[in-house]
Amino acid sequence: MNLNQVTIPSLNVEKSVAFYKTLGLNLIVFTHSKYARFACPDGESTFSIHEVEELPQGPGVTVYFEEEFLDKCVEKLQEKGITFNQLPKDMPWLWREAHLNDPDGNCIILYYAGKNRKDPPWKLK
Repeated sequence: MNLNQVTIPSLNVEKSVAFYKTLGLNLIVFTHSKYARFACPDGESTFSIHEVEELPQGPGVTVYFEEEFLDKCVEKLQEKGITFNQLPKDMPWLWREAHLNDPDGNCIILYYAGKNRKDPPWKLK
């Protein structure tokens, strides 16, 4: 099994499209203002947005995008006007993370984990 597609809700797909293009995703489908799909710049995964009348309640969606050169990426995004809730920080689980929100409040985490994503020191044997 391979996770290769994630879809998130949005109240304004066109506004979200602009945001995710700024993050560096490549828009591949946008036939109307209710749905858009992106190809991630690395790998084979796709990411899409669909219009909803109401966002889910509670903590909502968290999406992680891995970026090897995280600090430089965050710097470039800040220059483009992207605001971060947390600048790159080393986390206790051995990932370096930067946190931000998309226009709908979905939590986006840009991170770099390297081998620790699938092979942390506490991995089950």
